[in-house]
Order: sequence, then structure tokens, then C-alpha cells
Amino acid sequence: MKILVLHGPNLGLLGSREPGIYGHLTLADINRQIADAASEFGVEVECKQTDIEGELVQWIGQAGGEVDGLIINPAAYTHTSVAIRDAISASKLKTVEVHLSNTHAREEFRHISLTAPVCVAQIQGFGPAGYCLALKGLVDVLHSTED
Repeated sequence: MKILVLHGPNLGLLGSREPGIYGHLTLADINRQIADAASEFGVEVECKQTDIEGELVQWIGQAGGEVDGLIINPAAYTHTSVAIRDAISASKLKTVEVHLSNTHAREEFRHISLTAPVCVAQIQGFGPAGYCLALKGLVDVLHSTED
């Protein structure tokens, strides 16, 4: 089983960007945690990050048939990107949306996710641990659909 993990805009700045909100771990640290969890669950992961909306759309489109599931933190694109929403929907991949912070405890414009309605779940507010929770949940969902 292979899972694609996509990180959206500004997540490459983790570790130095607003540590009061996003913590002190870098994206490389988080990707190592994801890889360790994937090993425990017996799955393969590939992690990618971009600030470019079109690149996320391309990666999602190319993932169909190549991976079994998708974990995505669309970051700011969560609230603005119909293109990413449509790419997730078209891919037919079981997808979990992740956010490091609780978006509902932040500015009002962050309360609406355009992508969540086409995902099987959304995990937010648990910091970097949210990715590992998403991975565990997604693996369980994918195993349950194999039966």
C-alpha cells in the first residue's frame, strides 16, 4: 500500500514560521515522523511540498492509479481552491485533509474548507501528530475497503 502526502504553501517554512501556531518542527522533521509511522503500519509513503497550486493539482491528478490514498494539507488553498477540490474528487482517491492548527479557532475566513467535502476525513488541531493520525485512519479505511 502506498500513500501520497502533499503539503501546500508555506509549509516549507515550518520551524521558523509562527511557531506559536505551527510549532518548532521543520517539514523535514514532520516527514520523518510520517515515514516512521508508515513503517509501523507497513505502508509506503511519498511526501512532497509546493507553494504552487497547479503543481498540487498535477500531483493529485497523476496519483490516481499510482497510490492507494492521499493525505493533504492544502494550507491556505483549503479556503480558496476549487481546482484542488476538483482534482481530489476526480482522482477518486480516499483522501484525508490535515491541518496543524484548529482552523475553527482562527480567523473566520479559515472556517470554511472547500476540500473537506471531497475527503473521507479532516484532522486538525493536533499539530504534527495530525499527520500520523491521518495515516493510521486512512490505512484503516483502505484496509476496510479491501474486504
